[in-house]
Amino acid sequence: MATLLGIDIGGTGIKGAPVDTRTGELAAERVRILTPKPATPDSVAPVVAEVAAHFSWRGQIGATFPAVVRQGIVQTAANVDEAWIGVNIPLVLSTATKTPVAVINDADAAGIAEMEFGAGRHRHGTVLMLTLGTGIGSALFVEGRLVPNTELGHLKVRGKDAEQRAAESVRERKQLSWSQWAKRLNEYLQDLEELLWLDLIIIGGGVSKKHDRFVPMLETRAEVVPAQLLNDAGIVGAAIAARTAT
Repeated sequence: MATLLGIDIGGTGIKGAPVDTRTGELAAERVRILTPKPATPDSVAPVVAEVAAHFSWRGQIGATFPAVVRQGIVQTAANVDEAWIGVNIPLVLSTATKTPVAVINDADAAGIAEMEFGAGRHRHGTVLMLTLGTGIGSALFVEGRLVPNTELGHLKVRGKDAEQRAAESVRERKQLSWSQWAKRLNEYLQDLEELLWLDLIIIGGGVSKKHDRFVPMLETRAEVVPAQLLNDAGIVGAAIAARTAT
């Protein structure tokens, strides 16, 4: 089936839409529901089911989740409720929606979408997608193949997780100028380049829409470009994950 439902589970909203996986385009207007607080399995699963029901969906579903997910089991809870740790998330969501659900890390999903339909399309070598938002998500690709669950936002910079210094939320909270924030981001990217000889860095997250305000100030060996799919990347990547699972 070419059209599959993608659902992007985030800290503030749970959004979804059918996706034409041949083109990466949404096949219907997306729906968004606020993420319940606290975002436990018992509260999130019914919302995912509500999104699926909105489209009267009965086939395979792909979903993103903001945590490390290995063989279907949630391993971390840096940005989600700790009640998720150890949970078989495909089983929980499949039970709620009454249809199979494939689950993938949210940054990995965004990266997959950008590699297939966006800024990383037809790019070779080592490509890193970073989503700059509340935290920093990462998706690493080597010759188009995903290295899953990299969590490079937790790389230490000056003794702190990089996302505690260079996430978009830090710029807003500390009211940093674009040049001040670019300096922090540049330091982080240069640390990454000491470890990974990157050919391309794709900047995602909402701040990518303002890339002209900070990307020109970055000093990296690798080319830095903004993501192209913006807020639809997670939904598209989730649908691609569902396609792979079928």
